[in-house]
Amino acid sequence: ASMPDIDEHYLKLKDPSCSLVSNDTHIMGTMSFSTCGTTLEDKGDYIVFKNEIHSFELPTEVITRRKTVQIDFSCEFSKTISISSYYNIHQSDYIFTESNFGSFGYTFEIFRDGNFTQKVASDAYPVQVKLMEKIYMGIQANSDLPSVSLFVESCKATPDDNPENSLFYYLIQNGCLKDETVRIHPSNQTSFNFELEAFKFNGEFDQVYITCSVILCEPGSNFSRCAQGCLSNPSRRRRRGLSKETTGHYITQGPLQFVESALPRPPKEEESAGKTRMDPSAEGNSPTVIPETSSSDRRWRIWNVFSTSFSTLVFAGGFIVSLILLAVVLYRFRKRRKSEDQNVLIDSDFDK
Repeated sequence: ASMPDIDEHYLKLKDPSCSLVSNDTHIMGTMSFSTCGTTLEDKGDYIVFKNEIHSFELPTEVITRRKTVQIDFSCEFSKTISISSYYNIHQSDYIFTESNFGSFGYTFEIFRDGNFTQKVASDAYPVQVKLMEKIYMGIQANSDLPSVSLFVESCKATPDDNPENSLFYYLIQNGCLKDETVRIHPSNQTSFNFELEAFKFNGEFDQVYITCSVILCEPGSNFSRCAQGCLSNPSRRRRRGLSKETTGHYITQGPLQFVESALPRPPKEEESAGKTRMDPSAEGNSPTVIPETSSSDRRWRIWNVFSTSFSTLVFAGGFIVSLILLAVVLYRFRKRRKSEDQNVLIDSDFDK
């Protein structure tokens, strides 16, 4: 085996029914946190699971040449462990451990519709939404205990995945609905499904994360936080020592990324009803196309026709007046020339 003079066939855990296996480098055993004689120790902020490997002798053996082995081993877990990630990596699974509840977890998902059966795919994050679009979200609790109840004490929105961000907006607070668009859908005692209308924070923010504080309770206790429900006065909440429940844990989902709605294109009739006008204060600039309503366009066309006709009439009138003046000048010139010719003839006759 991996250690000289040690035969893995003569090793066992605290519970001898749990066997060990080996390869060229390791001796291995497989067990859960509550089997094979594993014990649990609460060390404040940590939970420690302990077991041991030790050698044994066969009852029929009188002598032995194998070394005596005793190897203690343990696994230490923080009471709060969250599996999280950033930006477009899908984060949905959270695992926690507490002494009274062992290991338990939550799944936080965004769904495609109100049936809460089709999850948004991991590669679709960040989830692109439009303002006032319906968002469907669901929380599922998973526990080794046979009967527990899930309670969502609060849900709030932040512009990032930090639940302690000073900029936030409550959807649910102290078990009470705070946003008028939030609607709770029926589900079993370990699920919580809800919907809301999409919104965004004022300012240069285009993303929203949803963080919820969740609790697991043993059923049948009138003093548990799950049984209390909505508390308009949180100071009246009873102490946890009176009931068996977990502490509140934060779970986060997102981001929701907002996209602008495409502006509707105008009908073809209105689209062709634009006119080009030059800005008189900016000579030489490109003309600006200004769309107008149909009635305004008709008025503009009538004014164009009227202006054109009026200009034509003025031009024609001026041309006619010029012709008349020219005719008058020619007439007077011819009359004067004729008079001069007559005077010349009279003078000629007189001289003769």
